[in-house]
Amino acid sequence: MALKTASTNGMWMLEDCKRSFMEMKWKKVHRYIVFKIEEKSKKVTVDKVGAAGETYHDLAASLPEDDCRYAVFDFDYVTVDNCRMSKLFFITWSPEASRIREKMMYATSKSGLRRVLEGIHYELQATDPTEMGFDKIQDRTK
Repeated sequence: MALKTASTNGMWMLEDCKRSFMEMKWKKVHRYIVFKIEEKSKKVTVDKVGAAGETYHDLAASLPEDDCRYAVFDFDYVTVDNCRMSKLFFITWSPEASRIREKMMYATSKSGLRRVLEGIHYELQATDPTEMGFDKIQDRTK
């Protein structure tokens, strides 16, 4: 079953996307989720799910060099007051080597997907790995 996202270009998000996100958000069974758009069917699907033990570097390594993707990362950290915290990051990956049409499709679909994935704390956009380094994630939570 597919949910219609609120985007202007008519993308559909499969129920599996929302279910995986809720499992990550509430049950903490995933560290990250990578989403992709199936261009022909106009559906947002789950491309890869990282197990709870995986790291941010595993997420970065799983992103293709020449295709766009969306990703959600669950970042756990400890504050200066020694409190355990968790923040969800929404990452738009749009590498320079990807096609212009694909970049446009991801850019126009992002807001609809973000509305469906409730509870995102921070957002990053990256065109190369240096723009989404682990230091950028850490800096956002300070």
